Amino acid sequence: MGMDMTVLVVDWAHLMDLAPEDRLRVVQESAYADDDPDGGGDVVDGWVWPAAGSERAWLGRYEFPGTLGSYKPHFWAAEGWETVRGAAGGGVRAALDEFLEGLIWWGPQADVDAEHVDPGVFPSLEGLWRPGPLIVRDPATVARLRRRWHEAAPELEGLRIPYGELAGRGPGQWVAGFEEFAELVAGWAEVVEEAERRQWGVIGLPI
Repeated sequence: MGMDMTVLVVDWAHLMDLAPEDRLRVVQESAYADDDPDGGGDVVDGWVWPAAGSERAWLGRYEFPGTLGSYKPHFWAAEGWETVRGAAGGGVRAALDEFLEGLIWWGPQADVDAEHVDPGVFPSLEGLWRPGPLIVRDPATVARLRRRWHEAAPELEGLRIPYGELAGRGPGQWVAGFEEFAELVAGWAEVVEEAERRQWGVIGLPI
């Protein structure tokens, strides 16, 4: 799990207006554009927005605090949830199950990989520049995940004690304490909230 990932909110109408065979290439080129690495716009609360009116104004990038773009914290947050979820109340467990399974967690069945890619967006992933974690969530999925987060959020603090008791730090583990877990999950909530507010989708690409 040494792969890095960039997380984008994307104007879905613009994306779906592109020829299907061009979408993956265009998203990657726009996400990785090195001619204007900070988008020519402001960086506010983890968000990097292209300058208004630029050709890349149909997407924004979220940088999770303290992760340096690495996917490892997301992996370890999923591991932590896997460890602690049995101690969570039924309501928060169901809500966080769906929220995290929609983004980074592989689900309660260890032998079945969670699918983080909504169909009908990229007809082929053969043009993916790098192997690694991929997230493709359309606006309908984003709206569902936001609802589940709002159900889970009021109960999140109740996980502090069981998280401390059950999810100890191991070798190479980036997210061990409850505060680290909660911060990373809140980052995903920020991404989903912003995408839903704009009626956009979410894409996570390996970098």
